Amino acid sequence: MVGLKEELLKSIWHAFTALDLDRSGKVLSHNLCTVLNVPHDPVALEEHFRDDDEGPVSNQGYMPYLNKFILEKVQGNFDKVEFNRMCWTLCAKKNLSKSPLLISDEDAFKVWVIFNFLSEDKYPLIIVPEEIEYLLKKLTEAMGAGWQQEQFDHYKIALNTSREGLSAWELIDLIGSGQFSKGMDRQTVSMAINEVFNELILDVLKQGYMLKKGHKRKNWTERWFVLKPNIISYYVSEDLKDKKGDIILDGNCCVEALPDKDGKKCLFLIKCLDKSFEISASDKKKKQEWIQAIQTTVNLLRAGSPPPHKEARQKRKELRQKLLAEQEELERQMKELQTANENKQKELETVRKQLEAAAARAAEEEKKRLQTQVELQDRFSLELEREKMVRQKMEEQVAQKSSELEQYLQRVRELEEMYKQLQEALEDEKQARQDEETVRKLQARLLEEESAKRAELEKWHLQQQQTIQMTEAEKQELENQRMIKERALQVAMQQLEQLELERKEALEQYEEVKKKLETAANNTKSWKDKVAHHEGLIRLIEPGSKNPHLITNWGPAAFTEAELEQRQKSWKGKKATSE
Repeated sequence: MVGLKEELLKSIWHAFTALDLDRSGKVLSHNLCTVLNVPHDPVALEEHFRDDDEGPVSNQGYMPYLNKFILEKVQGNFDKVEFNRMCWTLCAKKNLSKSPLLISDEDAFKVWVIFNFLSEDKYPLIIVPEEIEYLLKKLTEAMGAGWQQEQFDHYKIALNTSREGLSAWELIDLIGSGQFSKGMDRQTVSMAINEVFNELILDVLKQGYMLKKGHKRKNWTERWFVLKPNIISYYVSEDLKDKKGDIILDGNCCVEALPDKDGKKCLFLIKCLDKSFEISASDKKKKQEWIQAIQTTVNLLRAGSPPPHKEARQKRKELRQKLLAEQEELERQMKELQTANENKQKELETVRKQLEAAAARAAEEEKKRLQTQVELQDRFSLELEREKMVRQKMEEQVAQKSSELEQYLQRVRELEEMYKQLQEALEDEKQARQDEETVRKLQARLLEEESAKRAELEKWHLQQQQTIQMTEAEKQELENQRMIKERALQVAMQQLEQLELERKEALEQYEEVKKKLETAANNTKSWKDKVAHHEGLIRLIEPGSKNPHLITNWGPAAFTEAELEQRQKSWKGKKATSE
């Protein structure tokens, strides 16, 4: 109801400002009650308009009466066009331009109503350039002409330099002058105004001729359909004089396309809760446009949203309010910056004066400083001489310490080099010991193999003696076996000889390793003497003592006495077994 009240107030404001309320206020109030279907209250009316000096017949006094006794009782069951026409009648004669216009009075009335719809919610009412551009674009589109943006920009610049917007009568003059409809005849302009009026004021979302199928006779009749946000009305013709029915729309309605039948094409069906309506459009394009328009209307009803043009107007207003708030905020910030700048200027002036005073004090202090400087110069000259002498002594001490440090570093480098060489000698000795251990293990393995071969040879010898004692009948067979064993013995002897050669080679390798070990021991002893000569900074790591080697029939071998006794017992046991 708040939005309805604002719309009513705009039209009433035009009539209110055009009348002399001392004589015609009663007429306006009576007419408002009549067109708005509000019950008359003669007592309140006479009380309000009593003829005395304190009667509230002023802008401030009439509005309380209007709100309390008229607007608050409005229910919405009135004809908006008749209401606007009544207000137009009261204000048009006084305000409408006398110069000839390219539009009729009826078109001027429709432009006036459109102005009330698009104007700002503040008084006196004006329409801002953004809404003027929106209206002119709608009219140009309805006339099928091209929009001249550059022409409007020039007009907008000229308008902004003089005022914020246009009044209703200035807007009528602008459209009636034909400035933005050049080349269009009066009828085209009138049809465009009527189309925009139907859309913005009468909430006509779409209209046109279509065929409708009857519910009783099932015959097809041409009707003029008018789609509004919650209803589709159909008439005999487009003059809207003879209404034939309504299709009430709500969120439960739906629309769907139908296949061609009964010789009718471009069919679609509107389903409501109580009944359905079959309709045939003139072509496929019209059919699709109507289906889309009806479906959009149903979707808006389901969402509880206002018609698109009202929602767009609200968004434009909110955008302007936001821009205005931002502009006011910017102006506030500019004022704050200006105030801050003025304060800064004052502070700078104060600082400048302080600097001048400080400069005067600094000049006085500079004179004192120069006097003190002369005195200090003499004192510093003496101290400088003393510092030079001290520095020379310090330089001599530093040179001596540097020489000692260099000698010490040279000595450390020599010791590091000796340490590296000693490390290399120890590595050579370690490698020699590893080689000696390898040769010793090889000799032990060869001795074990030699012992095994001798035991095998003794066993074969015993078998030969037993074979000689056998009977003559077995002699031939034994002779053959003996030949085989002799050949095996020859092979074993060859292997023994080969082992002997390998043992000699191992002995030679042992001698070489022994020589290397002796050489490493000599080197170690030599480095030990050198290290002892250099104040014993490095402690030499010496190899441990070794047990004396035992000598066997085949040369020296690294066996302990316990190992040799164990091996002798093993050989004797094998010999006793073979006998």
